[in-house]
Formats: sequence, C-alpha cells, structure tokens
Amino acid sequence: MIKDNQKRLNRLHVLLDALVIVAAYVFSWYIMIGSGWFRAANEVLGPGIYLGVLVAVVPVYLLLYGFFHLFTPKRAQGRRQEFANICKANLVGLSMAGLVLYLGGKNPYFQHFSRRMVMFFFLANTVAETLERNLIRSSLRAIRAKGYNQKHVLLVGYSRAAESYIDRVLANPAWGYQIRGILDDHRHYGENYRGVRVIGSTGNLKKILDMNLLDEIAITLSIKDYTGLERIVAECEKSGVHTKFIPDYNKFIPTRPYTEDLQGLPVINIRHVPLSNPLNATVKRGVDIFGALVALALFSPIMLGAAALIKLTSPGPVIYSQERVGLHNRPFKMYKFRSMEVQAPGREKGQWTTPHDPRVTPIGRLIRSTSVDEMPQLFNVLVGNMSLVGPRPERPFFVERFKEEIPRYMIKHQVRPGMTGWAQINGYRGDTSIEKRIEHDLYYIENWTMGFDFKILFLTFFKGFINKNAY
Repeated sequence: MIKDNQKRLNRLHVLLDALVIVAAYVFSWYIMIGSGWFRAANEVLGPGIYLGVLVAVVPVYLLLYGFFHLFTPKRAQGRRQEFANICKANLVGLSMAGLVLYLGGKNPYFQHFSRRMVMFFFLANTVAETLERNLIRSSLRAIRAKGYNQKHVLLVGYSRAAESYIDRVLANPAWGYQIRGILDDHRHYGENYRGVRVIGSTGNLKKILDMNLLDEIAITLSIKDYTGLERIVAECEKSGVHTKFIPDYNKFIPTRPYTEDLQGLPVINIRHVPLSNPLNATVKRGVDIFGALVALALFSPIMLGAAALIKLTSPGPVIYSQERVGLHNRPFKMYKFRSMEVQAPGREKGQWTTPHDPRVTPIGRLIRSTSVDEMPQLFNVLVGNMSLVGPRPERPFFVERFKEEIPRYMIKHQVRPGMTGWAQINGYRGDTSIEKRIEHDLYYIENWTMGFDFKILFLTFFKGFINKNAY
C-alpha cells in the first residue's frame, strides 16, 4: 500500500530538494564569482567561505519548504499552487539573507559577501526547484496511470457526492486513486456505479478497517444519513486511517468555502464571490479597459473586413444589438456583427439558432464559426456592460425560463457577463448542456483570480474562437 512507501518517498523528496539547493547555490557562485565573468572588485571572499554558508542555507530552506507545505503529498493539486509556494519559500529565504547581511554591518565577511550572487541564487533555486518538482510530478503520474503507486480508498455512503468523486477519479487515473468499493445502508450488495460496487453496509466499516488494507476513507454519506456521521468518524479515527469528508451539500456551498470563526464555532458562508471585493472588482475593470483597447487596435482590420463583407452581401445594418441580462439582473444591449437576414423584432426572442438555419447568411455562418461576430462586444466591455471574461449573458426570455428550471442559475448575474468564459473554453457553447454551462460558470465565480482570467484568455486563442456548435 502507498502508506508503507510514503515515508520513504518523503525522505527521498527532502534529499532531492537538498541536492537541488546545493546545486543551485554552487551554480550561482560559479556564474557570479568563480567564473570571473561577473565578479566585482569588492567580492574578495574565497570559495571556502561561500561553500561554508551552505551548512546554514540547506536546513533553513528545507524548513521553509516544510512550512509552505512543499513536502505534503498533492496528488490532485495543480502545478500553479506548488509553484506559488516555491516562490513564497524562496522569497522568504531571500528576505532572511538580506536581513542577515544588513545586520552584519561592517563585519568584513558580511560586507564583502556578494549580494548579486544571493539574488542570482534566488532565481536559480526557484527555477531548479520548479523543474525538479515538475519532473517528479510527471514521473509519479506516469507510474500511477499504469496502475502502480495506487492509493486505496473506501467510500462510506452512496450519494451524489460519491458519484461526483468517482467521476473525477476515473477521469484522472494519474491521481493514482483506487476505489475499493462503497459501504451504504440503503443499496443492495453488488449494485455499482461505473464499476465501483457496493460491498456492504456502514456496519461493516470496523471489520474492514481492522484488515488494515486501506490508505484512505472518503465519507460520502447522503445528506439524509448524516445522523450516523459522528459514529463513522469515530470509527475511522480509532483505526488511524486518513479520513476525508466530501459533503453531499456541495451543490449549496462553494468549492472553496468562506468560513468564519465565531469563538470556535465554524460558520460556512453559502456563497463567496471574490469579485464582490471592491479591490478585486477595480483591478478586473482596469484590465478589461486596457485589454479591450488593445484588442480593438489589433483586430480592427478583421472587424473592418467583416463589416464590409456583411454590407456587400446582405441588405440591412452591419451591427446587430440584442437585449441580454447582465450584472445584478439588469438588461443591456449586446452588440454583434449581423449574421442573419433582417427579421421581425419579436421573431428571434425565444428561438435558438438551429443547424442549417435558413436565416443565417453565408458570411454570417463564417463569422459565427470563427467568433468574429462577437468582436463588437469589445465596445460593451469599454462601456462597462460586459467583461473580457465571465459567464456568457442570455436573453431575458431564456433567463426567465432557466431560473425556474435550473437551480442556482441566477447566481451568474452576481458578476459582469463576459465575451469568453470557463464554460466556453471547456466546449459548452451554443446548443450544449445548460446545466454543465452553469456548473462551469459557478466554478469561475467562486474561484476567480486575475490569474484565472489570464488563463481563460490564453486558452481562448486555442479553444474559444472556433465554435463547432455555431450554426
């Protein structure tokens, strides 16, 4: 089992990190001093002094890595978070070095110690640690994808949370999770979901735990079975097996809950929207204005060409405006290049575009499939009706319909609608599942960061412009 090897892996990881720190430090000394390429006249200390400092540098950096959770197993953790922690640890290390050199005052060792080498070491070590950890991560994921280095997990309770967990584990074999079965009091023995079988009731938990064959327990009880939660947690903790809780009420709380502490009483806020913070909203708005101006300058030849083709091939206006619902449920006029024949105002209000729709012009079909028809929305961004990134806005007719049919649909109106979004780059455009689209929109709203916006904009160039669902 994985728990038998985890300590060895952790020790190996610490050793590798120590070797990388030493290698980055020696490399920095050689480049900045030893080679003589960048050596300054006042850098007179010998190599023995610099190498002797490693006795303090290595343990201090390893402690910093431990403090920033860089030795914690992170099977499903993204590279971005790990890179951020590496940068934080190295920044603290750089600050500590600067403080020591400053406090050293006129001591000749501190006075002549190369500040430039310290800065170079910060950069070299950050890059080297990132490369090392990505190599380890890639190697482990490749091994896990082949069925080795598996973590054996038992699910306690059959629920929507259990199904969601199984879906994600099966979709990501590189995580290395092996689900051994489900215990549930309401399902028959042998029932299965995607090959994961019910192997007994929650009353069998103690007997299974005593076998000592599991690495992890995931409590996925249905919300109606929470009366037994305290007993199950107690049994798991007695066994010493790592236990995690996957709530069946995840449809009502964000993926990263905003929790308050009322004198030891945890209070989970049902919805946390980072963009409700004035600073976050201001930063995002500034990026929108700058980005829209740059995009208008870059794409103006394409927009002028599209406008000319529309005017030459189809009678009617070049720009088409349609009422959509935006921030705080307020309606606004969204601009697009006209891609259809001119029609009566009331005809299109409650009608989707269909495959081979006769209303779409030949030029309209081209600009819709390449998303060129959306470019006039850059003016919506400048005005403030829309953002570069956010949930796509919908027509009032469909908003009224979906808010009754789809739970949490209206939450998308707590932020500005966008020209592109997390749902769109994941393929949910045009005639696709509204439920999946809302699921992705809510994930974006609850997990917004400026970096997430930049990621979506970057991926839009590869996934967002060509729309196979545009008719």
